[in-house]
Amino acid sequence: MDLELRHLRVLCAIADSGSVGRAAAAIGASQPATSTQLRRIERYLGAVVFDRTAAGVVPTTFGAEVLAAAREVLSRVDRLGQGAAPDGERPHRELLLATDCPALLPGALTRARQLRPELRFALTPGRPGTAPGFPEPDGGPPFDLALLLDHPGSGLRPTPALAARAVATEPVFVALPTAHPLRHHAEPALTDLAGETWLLPAADGASWPALFRAACEAAAFSPAGVRELPYGRREVLDLVASGLGAALVPASTAPVPGVTVKPLLGTPLWLRYVLLWQRATIGPGLAHTLLEATAAAYRELAAEAPHLHSWASRTFRPPRV
Repeated sequence: MDLELRHLRVLCAIADSGSVGRAAAAIGASQPATSTQLRRIERYLGAVVFDRTAAGVVPTTFGAEVLAAAREVLSRVDRLGQGAAPDGERPHRELLLATDCPALLPGALTRARQLRPELRFALTPGRPGTAPGFPEPDGGPPFDLALLLDHPGSGLRPTPALAARAVATEPVFVALPTAHPLRHHAEPALTDLAGETWLLPAADGASWPALFRAACEAAAFSPAGVRELPYGRREVLDLVASGLGAALVPASTAPVPGVTVKPLLGTPLWLRYVLLWQRATIGPGLAHTLLEATAAAYRELAAEAPHLHSWASRTFRPPRV
């Protein structure tokens, strides 16, 4: 067979969804047909593109190279088909970017520039609609694009001026010092940790304190101590390693020396990564590129978290939006 654009789109769809079945649904094909097509593509390329795991599929080292090339080819073809940029889409200028999840941002920007080398970004401080200086979009947009760490049920919804899309949803895990008495528990309960001093990374998502306190209230206990720190998750994990307390972290958080990361019994807390963009500034084509880049960055982040894969291999959860 000859390698065609449709084959590249199949590979990208599988990578983006992390599952052959979900990719098949996204492209309007059956799962057996998509699996057969993937095998044919891999035979043509002479190597395996995806490793099959209990949690889905992840690119091999060779597959990552193939996908990077495929995305570049498809991006160039799509731009040829689009011709001039649509009205309101102005990638020639800097896009103002707001974020409160620095762990995901570098990978998302790197992949976005791989797909659209002309893109330029400038950071603007704060969180849209919740922090000082960030009025609601209809009051005058202070940003073009925002990448936020939110939680299901927060009420964040699209508006006529603002588009919103959840990129990924994941459970919240607990980070403990490796010498902690509960280090051998596969899934400690939140109530088992009632006596802990909790270190919350306020710079990594704006809703941690309220989310945590709501979970404690639902579990019918009050935490012994809560410290809201103006740091990101990596800095807080360094404090956990020093024995200063426990921390809540997204499940995709990579392990660090001196810290063990464990799921909580019953999975009482969930988070989601949300991409927002101004409809007047970012058109559908560019929005698709940014979503694709952010989703790929999340998968790369999650691939470095063995505790997440271990949890997923033994736990089935319906998707949350």
